[in-house]
Amino acid sequence: MNYQKREIKKGINLHQINTENYKTNLYAVFLATPLARGEVTLNALLGAVLRRGTANLKSQEQISKELEDMYGASFNCGVEKTGDNHILKFYLETLSEEFLPQPEKLNQKCLGILFDIVFNPLIINNAFNPEYVEGEKKNLKQIIEAKIDNKAKYAYDRCIEEMFKNKPYGLYKFGYVEDIEKITPEQLYDYYKKLINNCKIDIFCSGSLNNEELLANVEENENIKKLQGREPKYVVNNEVTEKKEPTQENTVEESMQVTQGKLVIGLDIQNTEENSRFIASVYNAVLGGGANSKLFQNVREKQSLAYTAGSSYLRTKNALFIRCGIEIKNYQKALETIKEQLEDMKNGNFSEEDLENSKKLILASIDSVTEEQDTEITYYYGQELSDRFVTIEKYKKYISEVSKENVKDLANTIKINTIYFLKD
Repeated sequence: MNYQKREIKKGINLHQINTENYKTNLYAVFLATPLARGEVTLNALLGAVLRRGTANLKSQEQISKELEDMYGASFNCGVEKTGDNHILKFYLETLSEEFLPQPEKLNQKCLGILFDIVFNPLIINNAFNPEYVEGEKKNLKQIIEAKIDNKAKYAYDRCIEEMFKNKPYGLYKFGYVEDIEKITPEQLYDYYKKLINNCKIDIFCSGSLNNEELLANVEENENIKKLQGREPKYVVNNEVTEKKEPTQENTVEESMQVTQGKLVIGLDIQNTEENSRFIASVYNAVLGGGANSKLFQNVREKQSLAYTAGSSYLRTKNALFIRCGIEIKNYQKALETIKEQLEDMKNGNFSEEDLENSKKLILASIDSVTEEQDTEITYYYGQELSDRFVTIEKYKKYISEVSKENVKDLANTIKINTIYFLKD
């Protein structure tokens, strides 16, 4: 595998991942902009409207037909929160040129359509197509209103909302129903122009690539030529900059029609030393990363207090989240048992075997990064946003070097920020 990054214009980068692992090539465009209350709904709506039609392919039907003619190429798009950035993601996947029945410039065609969707939208009278905007406003409203359907996900989102109240990361990635109605096709187009001129733009290409030919295809594309260089507006995701003031433990309880209680605990990691993220990954794996973890073994297996019990590490915010599905009557006992596990971690009450098993779990997940093209692209994009590039091999080395003492020291910088409980 060969990774290469080039600056096309200021604030616009091309990333090439040359690999023989797949029969497909995957092309992606990521637009990064700081999370903001006034823009989060606009971003969520914008991605959906852009996929509906371009200046050249005026409907989704025309786009689909064009993709079908390119050996069944597929297009997808969405929005993500990554640290304090809101990312609009656009993907196009197609068969690698070496597997075509006869030679043709498929890479060029794919990039042409992808760039057309993102940078050359269908505009009518200085506005997006009103019919498309109205249709996507209805769809977006349904997505936002449906967030309570998945109670475990809802509880996790609510814990984040409380833990990061009045901060960018507390915003919901799909935005807010009350903002949708106000958005007009004209306003959305005005916002689009502002975004395209200021955001950080990253173009990813993964597969069997001719790097120089690909670079030429990107640089000579009319839509790319029209883009201006910029001082990109985005937030560098670096846990070392994520300084945290100690806060009072905040408990939030919410009632809803649920058969199972959802307990989510948000924890701050106050260690901001360089490379603490590797120690935090190992800490998380020992605490709640799998079937051998302390949470799973003690909260679920030994005490039978939870149906599910685990934890996850949110690197971009230097935070941990413990998530449990419990019987509502077990709330107090489950909480006590979880706190005991946190104390155990502080006191180093875990074995070298626990540590080694946890590292193996992480190393296996790092190895799997290269098994999926989109996962590999996501890995490199994460490095790009953090502004500290670490190769996959280096990442594995850092994980392998984490000691029990490192984990214990980190454990003593971890504090509960928010306890969220969804009950009946």
